[in-house]
Amino acid sequence: MKLWGGRFTKETDKLVNNFNASISFDQKFYKQDITGSLAHVEMLGKQGIITEAESLEIQKGLKAILFDIETGLLEISDEYEDIHSFVEATLIERTGDVGKKLHTGRSRNDQVALDMKLYTRDEVLAVDEELKELLQVILRIMKENTETYMPGFTHLQKAQPVTIAHHFGAYFEMFKRDRSRLFDIHERMNYCPLGAGALAGTTYPLDRELTAKLLGFAGPTLNSMDSVSDRDYLIEFLSALSTIMMHLSRFSEEIIIWNSNEYRFIELDDAYSTGSSIMPQKKNPDIAELVRGKTGRVYGALVSLLTTMKGIPLAYNKDMQEDKEFTFDAIDTVKGCVSLFKGMIDTMKFNNTNMEASAKNGFTNATDAADYLVKNGIPFRDAHGIVGQLVLFCIEKNISLDDMTLAEYKTICPVFKEDIYEAISLKTCVEKRLTIGAPSPTAMNQVIKICEDYLK
Repeated sequence: MKLWGGRFTKETDKLVNNFNASISFDQKFYKQDITGSLAHVEMLGKQGIITEAESLEIQKGLKAILFDIETGLLEISDEYEDIHSFVEATLIERTGDVGKKLHTGRSRNDQVALDMKLYTRDEVLAVDEELKELLQVILRIMKENTETYMPGFTHLQKAQPVTIAHHFGAYFEMFKRDRSRLFDIHERMNYCPLGAGALAGTTYPLDRELTAKLLGFAGPTLNSMDSVSDRDYLIEFLSALSTIMMHLSRFSEEIIIWNSNEYRFIELDDAYSTGSSIMPQKKNPDIAELVRGKTGRVYGALVSLLTTMKGIPLAYNKDMQEDKEFTFDAIDTVKGCVSLFKGMIDTMKFNNTNMEASAKNGFTNATDAADYLVKNGIPFRDAHGIVGQLVLFCIEKNISLDDMTLAEYKTICPVFKEDIYEAISLKTCVEKRLTIGAPSPTAMNQVIKICEDYLK
């Protein structure tokens, strides 16, 4: 069944029909489509555009269709062009002529715009919930590891000692910002396009405020042309999803490095690893690698929609049908990646001994050795050069700063005393960094409390 056959005298070519049809993917909207129709027809009855009895009969029919689809009693058929025509045809088949009044005062353009907004709004909240659960896992790891030392890196070179809590706290902040972006998108998109018609509204006395209220929107959209052609909220959502994947990909890259034989900072749970078909010793970080790989897939969805929209004049054009498939795929990809990543980090074990040894052997306490000299009257630039000599000496001897004798220290600079060892211990290096946002347990516990309050 087509909703537009009256003007045509020939059947659509089968290839054209298949190319034009969207039911293979927009059937995902069946619940949103029926929900929108229920609000629309309730409003039609209240406005006297159709009778209250007709409105109630149509609502009853729509609810029955929804029930039958969800219980498997009714199968969505691909002989229809889209989900809208399937629902309407099924309604007419079941209720007769009264069902033909459902589409009064409505175009498929504002109907499509509504369905996509309702679906996206639900998915914004679903992704947000996945991120919240991931943050809870990250926070648990932070709370348990405020004194678990590891090297911090810049340029993938060991830089200064930090803790697991501090390192994971960086990702807590990233995913917290991601949730903030989702909140902004939800607020900005939450206006109802229903009643915009094809592009210029309608002569029927619709109550757009009522339909907006019934569907949980903040209000109706204020320009009917923009209402049916706006896909900004999808571009914003795909951009936010891309940023989430970028953060996951960065984190995955670190998991992959930490899991390597050279680092051995972590042990991934067997449930989140795979082996090799030929090398029996292998335990591969496939989940992290797949998350990293699927990031490009989500980026592709964003670029695809931006490219689709860039040359479209007002108002609706069929190009916009291309907004759906890759958006659905991107949403499903992100939700799956966040969920699996959460399970992976929740079950992995930290090799604390290797992490601490790596921090010691990487001269991560060199800055603190320089600070020691500054506190003993040496200008920082001179102190920097002296510690550089210390590091060079250690490299030649294949030892760490902690392993040098006091005599060796004094040979390079007589200012060094016995207290140098305490000054450059990992414990001191971390614990003396007390400013908010720094890695000391004192500072981290402040941040952890803020994070706990945020998740409440």
